[in-house]
Amino acid sequence: MRSLIALTLAATLGAQQPRFEVTFPASLNSGPITGRLFVTLFQRADIEPRIAAYQSARFRTGRVPIFAIDVDQLAPGQSAVVDAKAVGYPLANVRDLPAGDYYAQAALNVYTQYHRSDGHTIWAHQDHWEGQRWAYAPGNLLSTPVKVHLDPAKGFNVKLAFDHKIPPLEPPHDTKWVKWVRIRSDLLTKFWGVPQELGATILLPKGYDEHPDTYYPVLYIQTHFSLDPPFGFTDDPSPPPPPIQLAPPSARSNVESSRPFGGGGKKETGYEFYQSWNSDAMPRMILVTFQHVTPYFDDSYAVNSANNGPYGDALMQELIPYVESHFRIIRQPYARVLTGGSTGGWESLALQLYHPDFFGGTWTFYPDPIDFRRWQLVDIYSDSNAFVVPNAAPGAPERMMQQSPEGQPVASFRAISQMEDVSGTHGRSCAQFDIWNAAYGPVGADGYPRQLFDFHTGVIDHDVAQYMRDHGYDLRYYAEQNWAKIGPSLVGKIHMLTGDMDDFYLAPAVYLMEDFLESTKNPYYAGDFRYGRPNKGHGWQPMTNADLLREMAAQIAKNAPTGANTSSWRDSR
Repeated sequence: MRSLIALTLAATLGAQQPRFEVTFPASLNSGPITGRLFVTLFQRADIEPRIAAYQSARFRTGRVPIFAIDVDQLAPGQSAVVDAKAVGYPLANVRDLPAGDYYAQAALNVYTQYHRSDGHTIWAHQDHWEGQRWAYAPGNLLSTPVKVHLDPAKGFNVKLAFDHKIPPLEPPHDTKWVKWVRIRSDLLTKFWGVPQELGATILLPKGYDEHPDTYYPVLYIQTHFSLDPPFGFTDDPSPPPPPIQLAPPSARSNVESSRPFGGGGKKETGYEFYQSWNSDAMPRMILVTFQHVTPYFDDSYAVNSANNGPYGDALMQELIPYVESHFRIIRQPYARVLTGGSTGGWESLALQLYHPDFFGGTWTFYPDPIDFRRWQLVDIYSDSNAFVVPNAAPGAPERMMQQSPEGQPVASFRAISQMEDVSGTHGRSCAQFDIWNAAYGPVGADGYPRQLFDFHTGVIDHDVAQYMRDHGYDLRYYAEQNWAKIGPSLVGKIHMLTGDMDDFYLAPAVYLMEDFLESTKNPYYAGDFRYGRPNKGHGWQPMTNADLLREMAAQIAKNAPTGANTSSWRDSR
């Protein structure tokens, strides 16, 4: 009788467990697949759940449920089960799902095996020029969304079947103004053991074809992966379609302010920029944005890295020489300048500091943390926990990772860590904390990046923090330690601009960098810092992109060597 009761109870409990079973047929993929499996749920029919979930997670609105597991050599016809053991965001567990009607869709982010030159073998997603966006990556498996009623209290067993793959992306086509470059990187291919590519998008100045003997200054723009022309350049006067809206206006304003380089302030539209670019009053320059996506992120941070490989060398020794040999660029330091914001802001400053004699100046906007005593709001050297504010009063909220420009809390370190944990284990979320670990930190014993802090507890690993500092990724520390060597080549070259209420708490690290640079002697740095006040958030800039280029052109002309012909690219024609 006791055994019968136990069996009956087990069967009852089993029936009450919420669960999804996901399979794929051999006709879709003949062999086993390793990757990250997502089950996404959305209550609207106008947007596929995988897109809604991706947008919600990455832009931190946190309203679309997503649950995920790793699959290892999942075979055709074999079921992968997503149940209460899966991790979720923003709901931690599928049991927390409110009862209701949903559209359910499965997505499988397919991983590639890498036998790296450092001796480690790992699995990660090989980008196919989509910028490490699993919801859009060519070759990833998808199921057709189905409408289901889910009630975790009563239990359910939803079966989803992958029935199609995301098709390849169409490459962009060259135009009169815009050229696209894509080259194989021998340095990165050797490191990863799988062919790797670098790319660039080049915007040519007015009159480039008509003046074949003219050479031009170049602006290297650092930003997240995109194949769009620099500064959104377009000669199409029609406005772009509105973005997908998943949140109410109050949340959307925070989302928009968190977009990469170029938002806020006085930035013009892409067509307005085209009008300036095409005018006779505009100095002639060549604008270049880089594509250097890695298996860990949509961008390498433009540095050599134990986890990412020699991306710094690849950019400096492969991509830039290719671009400068195929386009009429003045190949002298005074004529090479840099800019970027957020991730690109950190990169533009890092490139200038690491290569002070190669570049002629950087206009760095709202950079990712450049002093790791303010890793956003965390001091990674002295704080013991990323989630908890030291000496806070009992019951105080945990540390924020994002705010509105008015100071309203938007997302905590813990919540973003949960999102990244769902997006990918072993540093493979292709999100913010994970790429900082991959770009700056050491390799773990398993071949994946060691975490600066634990995503579940927030506890900081100070050995990782010291590694990051000692290997030159804390840019304020690097500049201070090396000023006697690099300072003479940096005089007048550093221009930094950020909003005082940056959404990601990036201003405090900029203040610390300013403190150091203003204290420099022999030589004094002779640059400038500009702050947007009051309540200027992520994406702020005090001038249009056209005015930014005019400011750069003036410095380039001022620094040109005696006898250089600056009128050929500055004068109106």
